[in-house]
Amino acid sequence: MNPAEAATKAAGILGNKAKMAKLLDVRPPTVNQWCSGVRPIPPARAIQIETLTKGQVKREALCPSFPWAGAAA
Repeated sequence: MNPAEAATKAAGILGNKAKMAKLLDVRPPTVNQWCSGVRPIPPARAIQIETLTKGQVKREALCPSFPWAGAAA
């Protein structure tokens, strides 16, 4: 699963893209850009999304370029 697919899956779990944007306190176009792969998902947002989806969408799937193994939990 690439980051855009992971973001789209998260939006579906949370209701829709607009609801995900509201929960994350970001603008809806930002979520649309994440879901289309136009904009990368920042590591901090990946952690928030993982928490909001109760681990159904992992931070590693949302932001695979970040060195998660070396990051503190």
